Amino acid sequence: MFQRNNLLFGLLAGLVLPAVGFSIIYFGYSILEDNSIVSERGFSPFFRERTSAVIAICLNLLPLNQFMKQRATQSMRGIVLATVMLVAAWVIYFGKYILS
Repeated sequence: MFQRNNLLFGLLAGLVLPAVGFSIIYFGYSILEDNSIVSERGFSPFFRERTSAVIAICLNLLPLNQFMKQRATQSMRGIVLATVMLVAAWVIYFGKYILS
């Protein structure tokens, strides 16, 4: 049986949840733009991508809180590790647009 309190489970959850969340947020925004409900005009370059990624990374707070309630410390470590990796990737990829 698969044990839920381990580093690998938390790492996978911490990578899959933001990926799914980013897809839903990004393509949901595209649908809104196609229907002329929102517009990207006037925003800085890659605003939609940056914002969608930050919101998706923040989705890791949900399983982190749940693992904390269950005292699943190894899974919490996996979530935190995945979050740190995603934040580092975000800063590396989008840092040049923020700092310019």
